[in-house]
Amino acid sequence: MPIEYPKPPADAGEPDWIRSQRARDRIVETGTAAAAAGNRVVEATFSRPFLAYGSIGPSCALAQCKDGALTVWTHSQGVFELRRWLAQALDLDPAVVTVLHRQGAGCYGHNSADDAAFDAAFVATRTPDRTVRVQWTREDEFSAAPMGSAMVVGLRAVLDANSRPADWTIDIWSPVHAQRPGMNGRANLLGAEALPDALPSAADINDVADDAGGGATRNGQALYDLPRHKLVHHLLPDVPVRTSSLRGLGAFANVFAIESFMDELAEIAGEDPVAYRLSLMSDPRARQVIETAAGMGDWFGTPARDGRARGFGFARYKNRAAYAAVVAEVEVDEQVRLTRVWAAVDAGLVINPDGAANQIEGGIIQAASWTLKEGVRFADGRVASDSWESYPILRFTEVPEIDIRFIEARHQPTLGLGEASLGPTAAAIGNAVARALGRRVRALPLTRERIMATLLAEN
Repeated sequence: MPIEYPKPPADAGEPDWIRSQRARDRIVETGTAAAAAGNRVVEATFSRPFLAYGSIGPSCALAQCKDGALTVWTHSQGVFELRRWLAQALDLDPAVVTVLHRQGAGCYGHNSADDAAFDAAFVATRTPDRTVRVQWTREDEFSAAPMGSAMVVGLRAVLDANSRPADWTIDIWSPVHAQRPGMNGRANLLGAEALPDALPSAADINDVADDAGGGATRNGQALYDLPRHKLVHHLLPDVPVRTSSLRGLGAFANVFAIESFMDELAEIAGEDPVAYRLSLMSDPRARQVIETAAGMGDWFGTPARDGRARGFGFARYKNRAAYAAVVAEVEVDEQVRLTRVWAAVDAGLVINPDGAANQIEGGIIQAASWTLKEGVRFADGRVASDSWESYPILRFTEVPEIDIRFIEARHQPTLGLGEASLGPTAAAIGNAVARALGRRVRALPLTRERIMATLLAEN
């Protein structure tokens, strides 16, 4: 029988809704808690909503069935796995199925490209010798494509006499971050789920394994020198929304939360946020990236004033790929305007400097859009943000000036950097807004409405 998803309520993706869902919990602990004279406990909760892919062009595919052989042209990221699943769904021998990649709308993860490919293939098998073209509409993209998982991240630190964390706990609530067919027991192509003989869903659903980079837990392990680190992963297997891999997976929300929390701890300690980070960082490459970004953005020489402020964010993607530190400058009055960004990156040996810079710059721009504007809304049991008017993204006129500097490290192995700048950018923007307002907004996106709600709630 086809899978029937329950209808999402209007508050789907909101922090309280996320934490109210059934969860399967697991705990990962490292280190030993240090003696914490004073034992001051600091807690904070951060969140992000469900996110759409927002590709400028909707998904499209072509297919032709001729002489018993099926050929599909698609912009899918996973052509080999797609080939296997098309054969399985259409009851074909994989040997007669060919899937060819072609450039198309951005597919940074698992958007609807695979589903459009199935639609074209399904029609082609019923109209032999004709080339079939299927293109989803904008409304299709927003309402039926997989989404990036909404997340809630809770942080708790027990501080020692020097206001350093002696004990650290992170709680992560999130649906899964990968449901591309072949990667998860419940996953299937959307059109194939409607077939009378659709594959049954698995009893359990799992996220990306930690040793593969993690899904919701990606970058959940703080890179700082913490005596004891406890991570609690609350996996939500039953949400009424189809979620899958969106750029960075859980790293975006986790880095936003951790780096925002670091600023809060620095404020409690009465210390500069960058200096506070350096006091907890022994990795020399991380220290160099942090210090370089601070210098680029004249961190210590530019105080906040008149609604203008700078914020800082740092991470090493997956804790094993490229290091990135970001300084963001914002102006806050009726809305948040991102005016300038400085980024320092250690990607080891950089083979293609232009391509590397494009990856970092693209990540900064996309992170800015997620941080300031994007969030899927629901109404009447369906996606309500199904157009550019109801799901706004960053405009070309809102793109800030961006300055990127790669650390000279040609003697080091090349490091992956495709998603390195997203989390640090979100954190830098969030921290800049907090410094400009004197109030912190912990729920993304940082829209005028959220900022006003935060200010009114604290007055």
